[in-house]
Amino acid sequence: MTTELECITIAQAARLIEAKELSPVELTEAKVALIEGLDGQLNSFVTVTADLAMEKAKAAEAEIAAGTYRGPLHGIPFGLKDIYNTAGILTTAQSKILIDHIPERDATTTAMMHAAGGVLMGKLTTHEFAHGGPSFDLPWPPARNPWNPEHFTGGSSSGSAAAVAAGLVVGALGSDTGGSVRIPAALTGIAGLKTTNGLVSRHGVVPNSFTFDTCGPMAWTVEDCAILLQAIAGYDASDASSADHPVPDYRAALTGDVRGLRLGVLRHFWTDNADAETAAAMEAALEVLAGLGAIVEETQIRPPQDYYDVKIVIAESELYATHEKELRARPGDFGADFLSRAFPACLFRAVDYIQAQRKQRRILSEMRSVYAKYDALVTVGAAAPAMRLDAHKMGESWEKPNVTTPFNVTGGPALVLCNGYSNAGLPLSVQIVGRPFDEATVLRIGDAYERATEWRARRPKLTEGAPQVPVTPAEVPTVAPDLDAETADIVEARVARAGLTLDDGQHARLYAATPHALAMGRRLRGPRPWEEAPANVFRFPRRV
Repeated sequence: MTTELECITIAQAARLIEAKELSPVELTEAKVALIEGLDGQLNSFVTVTADLAMEKAKAAEAEIAAGTYRGPLHGIPFGLKDIYNTAGILTTAQSKILIDHIPERDATTTAMMHAAGGVLMGKLTTHEFAHGGPSFDLPWPPARNPWNPEHFTGGSSSGSAAAVAAGLVVGALGSDTGGSVRIPAALTGIAGLKTTNGLVSRHGVVPNSFTFDTCGPMAWTVEDCAILLQAIAGYDASDASSADHPVPDYRAALTGDVRGLRLGVLRHFWTDNADAETAAAMEAALEVLAGLGAIVEETQIRPPQDYYDVKIVIAESELYATHEKELRARPGDFGADFLSRAFPACLFRAVDYIQAQRKQRRILSEMRSVYAKYDALVTVGAAAPAMRLDAHKMGESWEKPNVTTPFNVTGGPALVLCNGYSNAGLPLSVQIVGRPFDEATVLRIGDAYERATEWRARRPKLTEGAPQVPVTPAEVPTVAPDLDAETADIVEARVARAGLTLDDGQHARLYAATPHALAMGRRLRGPRPWEEAPANVFRFPRRV
């Protein structure tokens, strides 16, 4: 039974618990034992709440025995990315800035998971403030990939992905601002859903970008993601971004039937970027979908860089605004990787932010014709398998776009799931993108693909109690690249205006990002109709 409980899904466990063939206490004890035996290799947890979990499991068991069954999450062990507020439980955002932060109240989603009967196992590793990269200079080490602990999980929902893939929790909640659910899902071989903006409350979740932040489920299967989503979707008056939109029965949508659905293939997202194994897995996935009766045809949208410029200028400006006080007063208390992304935002001007918002509005308008033609879009989830942790290049996020960010800009749902493994045994992935608030169709397609393939039968193999594989972090850049005198003057003037005090290493990393940041601002300029409003133009969220 221990082996079975290591690999059990939410759906499987729920059926057994409802039938009283599996005890929530037994399941929770198994997960506590796995965390104790395996997480030393993975660093997927910041805080383990084993005692609380056992209390919740015993309460769930008593309720179910008394005839009160709340639904498929009742008695199910889950984890939360450590940006979700948890009353009375440390919530750090993986940063020294919040090293002693114990919230008084739960995030809305935390409360909804408790109301569904979930058993919280603890708080899961992230990147600092759900940003930056796999940093070794923070109070907690970065998460490791269960398929090969020398490799990266992707971020920023890094611990959520690692814990689900290793079976330490049965499901988890992550957040996605530019791919932070989908990239870790892609690199660890699980399913992860970026939800439509406004579908799931962000109240009580530490912000990254007010424009792009979304909360969503991460689990071993698409069906499990549907179960988690059902528990957390819905309007929340406490969240200014929340949408008052009907919530369908997501699990009921998983019919296995995709016949006649029109799927637009964004092959241009991977032909120029993906490695050979990833490209081959994508072509094979398309054959499966066509074999299931979907109508599969190639199409195109803008190149990823267009979306990336919009997202980076808006999101980094918002992140900088959130942390401006601490960035001025105590920059040394942030990790170097976070600062390599936060400091260059001081180079953006108000006009850059507004022009990015205007371009986003144009992009949203362009998507109407795409949604009218296709039921969903299909593309790659990650351009390559997980890299080694020591290959991480600080500041690389400024240099090239990824394949997840476009769908943060367009705002609808995007699901990543496994579509094979590399010759080295690392997961590969496919991404399914839908119309806003049409998570049901996206999940239906992903579930049908999962049922038709064998990828869910394979799990990472870890040895209980084994020592952690040592990894030597890449060196942090400390020498500033040369900039021409005019550009250097611009940088120094904007740093001074921002009131920042940088040491030599911080200065070097800012200079390295400067050409890329300024180029983004330039690309967003250009002739526009005067009446083209930004995407954040004021509107009342509900009738008043």
